[in-house]
Amino acid sequence: MGQLCAKIDPHPYQIVVDKNRAGLAAAGARLEKDQADPAQAKASIEGQEALAKRRAVSQKAIDKSRKAFERAQSQTKRDEARVAERQAALHAAETNLGYTDIVSPIDGTVVSRNVEVGQRVAADSETPLFLVTADLTVVHVDAKAGEKDIVEVKPGGNASFTVEAYPNRRFAGEVTQVRPLPQTIQNVATYNIVISAPNPERLLEPGMMATISIVVDRRDDVIRAPNRALRYLPRDLAVPNGSGGPRVPPDRSSQLWILRDGKPIAITVQLGLDDGANTEIVEGDLQAGDELIISESGGV
Repeated sequence: MGQLCAKIDPHPYQIVVDKNRAGLAAAGARLEKDQADPAQAKASIEGQEALAKRRAVSQKAIDKSRKAFERAQSQTKRDEARVAERQAALHAAETNLGYTDIVSPIDGTVVSRNVEVGQRVAADSETPLFLVTADLTVVHVDAKAGEKDIVEVKPGGNASFTVEAYPNRRFAGEVTQVRPLPQTIQNVATYNIVISAPNPERLLEPGMMATISIVVDRRDDVIRAPNRALRYLPRDLAVPNGSGGPRVPPDRSSQLWILRDGKPIAITVQLGLDDGANTEIVEGDLQAGDELIISESGGV
């Protein structure tokens, strides 16, 4: 923090500072000179008033001295205002001169530079000269989720992700922000999520692409079935069920086909959490170790 990253040519700004400094000095000298005039005019009035008691001076002369005193006071006030104006101008010029030093606002690492030596920089440019990232021992991952999934994501939720540079390593993080304003592209709304993740080994670098998983709920010690088994439907819908009658297919999303005693049997189950590959079985005649049917081979 405070380290000099770049320097704009200070000479034009230094000229303005010197000019305003000289102007302030001149205004101060003028004020110092004119401050003596009200005192002298006031002393003249007091002397004339003393003489007036002895009728040694006319009232016209006293009035003239009073007007001179008022003019001297007005001039002093104008001088004070001019000094204040010069001080403000000098302060602004010194501030602009200080802006010629481009320093880092935080402790971190410069990850990109958008300006070269000798390049002209516009004062109203919105492009940052440098991109500085804070302490890389903690990184922030920007993710996107669709409107169907965003309702399940909450701040504080656990997340994990992989990057192409380390495909066999999974990094852990925590959801720190769920931004409510969506971005709509081709009538599809997506929401931004920020995930904070420790990076003590500094393996993660800015700009890496991450594949993210966010835990929205968790179940332990449950029976689960692969989603392929839930999608399976026999070719012949007349395959007998457990009661020996013809099978009437129930909802495909809540049925499984298993092998018991070498025979396919359809069972109805109630589904729970789904992680995209497997689904929790909340209720149903399914036991650990049951053989699930996920496909069938063609016959001759």
